[in-house]
Amino acid sequence: MKTYRLQRVLSIAVFLLMIVLSGAPGTSDAADKKGTKCKLQFSIQGWSVFYETATGTGTVTCDNGQTRRVKINVKGGGLTAGKSSLKGTGTFSEVADIHEIFGAYGKAEAHAGVVKSAGAQVMTKGNVSLAIAATGQGINLGIAFGKFRIDPAGR
Repeated sequence: MKTYRLQRVLSIAVFLLMIVLSGAPGTSDAADKKGTKCKLQFSIQGWSVFYETATGTGTVTCDNGQTRRVKINVKGGGLTAGKSSLKGTGTFSEVADIHEIFGAYGKAEAHAGVVKSAGAQVMTKGNVSLAIAATGQGINLGIAFGKFRIDPAGR
C-alpha cells in the first residue's frame, strides 16, 4: 500500500513538472513548427557502489506515427549503494522529430527502497526534457548525479 501511495505522489509530481516545462516559451522557429509528443516505455537493471551503472531497453512511440526501439545506459556517481530492476514510462517535451530524443540527459536523483522501489525524475538534454516514473524491485539508497543516455537499438 505504501508503494502505491509513493508511486501516486511521484506520478503527480512528474505530471506537474511536465505542465511547467510545456509552458516554457520557445524560439520563434519552434512556434512556427508543429511538434510531436513522444512517450517511452522502458525497463532497466543496474547496481551502484559509489559508481552507478544500469542498462536497459525500451520503445519510444510518437503521436506522429514514429516508433523506435531504444537502448538505455545510466552512468553516474555519488553517495549511493544498491541493486535494482525497474520498469517505467517517460514523457518527452514536444520535439520536431523522434531523432531529437536520442543522446545523453543530465540527471540528479535521491532514491531509497527495500524490495519494492519507486522513483520519478525530470532530466534535460538541451531543449528536450524527459520526465520518467518507474517502479520495481531492489535494495537501494543514495544520492547520485550522472547521465541517462538513450540510443537507437541496433541497426
